[in-house]
Order: sequence, then structure tokens, then C-alpha cells
Amino acid sequence: MQAMKDKIDSPEGRRQYSKRLGCVEPVFGNITVNKQMNRFTLRGQEKVNAQWAMFSMLHNIEKLRNCII
Repeated sequence: MQAMKDKIDSPEGRRQYSKRLGCVEPVFGNITVNKQMNRFTLRGQEKVNAQWAMFSMLHNIEKLRNCII
């Protein structure tokens, strides 16, 4: 645990983490808050993967729509 904390607290770790915040975190925020998906409604790994893929596709389609409009 301490090794990971030290890695993130380094200048290189901070630079990489700042990229993640601008790239990945908004996707999770949009899906969980705006799409109200705070838990999976299906059971089983295969079904959960399919449900996550559908929400991801919805997110990407909305991004494409916003680029076109």
C-alpha cells in the first residue's frame, strides 16, 4: 500500500494521475450519476459485462451525437 502511495505522490505519478482524472473519471461519473447506474441489475459475470458494455455504448453514442450537432 505504501509503495503505491509513494508512486502516486511522485512527480511522474501525479502527472499520470492527472491524465486519468481528465480521461476516465468523467465517464464513470456520467454513467453512475446521469444514467443512474449505481449498481448492476443483472447477475453473473457475462450478463454484468453485457450491461456495462451497453452503458458504455450509450455513453459513446452520446459523445458522437454531441460532436455532430
